[in-house]
Amino acid sequence: MRRLITVLFVAVSVCAVVPTWSGEARLDLLGKRAQLTATRVMLDRTNPRRVRVGGLTYLGGVALASRDRAFGGFSSLDVAPTATGNRFTMLSDGGNIVQFDMGADWLPHRVAFKNLPAGPGIGWEKRDRDSESMVIDGVTGKIWVGFEDANSIWRYASGFARYESRVAPEAMRKWPTNGGPESMARLPDGRFVVISEEAHVRGPDWSGSEAARLHTRQALIFARDPTGAAVPQRFAYEPHGRYDPSGVTALPNGDLLVLDRGFRLPFTFSARISRVAAEDVAAGRIARGRLIATIDAPLIHDNFEGIDTTVENGKTIVWIVSDDNQMFLQRTLLLKFRLDR
Repeated sequence: MRRLITVLFVAVSVCAVVPTWSGEARLDLLGKRAQLTATRVMLDRTNPRRVRVGGLTYLGGVALASRDRAFGGFSSLDVAPTATGNRFTMLSDGGNIVQFDMGADWLPHRVAFKNLPAGPGIGWEKRDRDSESMVIDGVTGKIWVGFEDANSIWRYASGFARYESRVAPEAMRKWPTNGGPESMARLPDGRFVVISEEAHVRGPDWSGSEAARLHTRQALIFARDPTGAAVPQRFAYEPHGRYDPSGVTALPNGDLLVLDRGFRLPFTFSARISRVAAEDVAAGRIARGRLIATIDAPLIHDNFEGIDTTVENGKTIVWIVSDDNQMFLQRTLLLKFRLDR
């Protein structure tokens, strides 16, 4: 018995001292000491006076950074107006949450770091918390998060206090594990829209009246809370060119603003923002947005994945955030534009 106890003690000690003994490193989680810096950035370093890009006017932006090693990788964004500016919520593709207030001084205040309280798997590996899209109800505070790999949607209580419900829709089952519910938005009438990053529309998946197209992406419309029993309707989204949808937000009239991401060698990202008419967000339709802007070199550019809108003085404001993939070659950029058309 003593020998057995000794063996068990050694095994437990090894696990405690070397937690990555299984070969898979623990997912980095944000610590409790929330620290965040913001550095102002220009739209075009070669032309500091430039503010126009397509149908957008650049109003400013910052590069965000933190000493916390888990900081970065932000795939979705929510911006809620406050009395002194806005409250920002950024969710990473590892289940990390960063929240802060920011106003005209472009400095973060009331910074808070959190981690998702639950999600697919046990939360040890990054794929267990591959959170790529998010919707926050401005009234109830409830939060919906779309997870790649698991191709599921989870609902959380206000403030990410706890997990409430989840669903893995049959319509999303065959979406690629690394190309699933990358984009999600709630329409003004309460419906939810989810767009796959990589699942193309093909014959067996498509019941629309138009022929399937190589570059279209599968998209779903949920009549209400996706984690309920509602069966979604199918439609398709067609990006401009060889871009992948990485974020979406709804405008007050029901139109969608879709953020599409492009990549080319050796290591250059670009982004396009398109406006999809509300009438095209319907079962069986192929939604082709009107191109608003292309954000590419020599303009500031990165792996933009999160988008949201607010209203200031009657004007629609567009915010986008980049996923730095936690690589030294990239940055976490938060940019602000005015939508002019």
